[in-house]
Amino acid sequence: MLSSLRIARPFSRSLTSFASRGYASKRKAQPDPNAVSLDQAISILKAIEVGQPRQTIELHVHCAPEKGQPPIRGSCILPRAYRSDITVVVFAEGEKAKEAQEAGADFVGGEDLVNRVRDGEIKFDKCLATPEMLPKVAKIARLLGPKGLMPTVNKGTVTSDILEAVKYSKNSQDFRADKAFIVHTGVAKTGFSVEEIKENIGTVMESIRANAKGSKAKFINRVFLSSTRGPGVLVADA
Repeated sequence: MLSSLRIARPFSRSLTSFASRGYASKRKAQPDPNAVSLDQAISILKAIEVGQPRQTIELHVHCAPEKGQPPIRGSCILPRAYRSDITVVVFAEGEKAKEAQEAGADFVGGEDLVNRVRDGEIKFDKCLATPEMLPKVAKIARLLGPKGLMPTVNKGTVTSDILEAVKYSKNSQDFRADKAFIVHTGVAKTGFSVEEIKENIGTVMESIRANAKGSKAKFINRVFLSSTRGPGVLVADA
């Protein structure tokens, strides 16, 4: 079955070029005869990764934004979290620092922590700050910004409610599109059940579609599913 199935790769030059060429209003998406159902795609990847339940299943969503589309990004709580190793940094002092530590933040501090981050002493996945600490964190904005880690009010990562923010950061899945309007994000482990994987994918897809400036139905161009060792499988119904 696997040998006879034509499988596309999510990073092919032709698809990337297609995704970045113009906007949704200037083209019509055509059904791809090589696309398979979501259930089939999951079964293919699980078969390829048989005996490897900890491999990551990734979602690659080619978006077709309209002109004037804001940056495509967001976060959501997955029905079943697939990562337990998310490292959270919190820039806070005093009582807020204590709250962050109690909530499970991995690194907490003030200007000393800013200097450690600036010097590359620690690696982390998410970053929070209290409003009082933002001017000090701004000193390393050029370092954090390109990585999507700079705390901002709009993203909810600058907040006085540090306790809830840390809990959310530890359990949420963040995503952002690249310059070709493609979102690449992990969604599950190969050891999850088919239903658990589908529920996680559905949650992420809903959050991605929420970015649509116009029609949500036309916002998604193509969707691929891949795994650590597996190829990209084109999905017809994600």
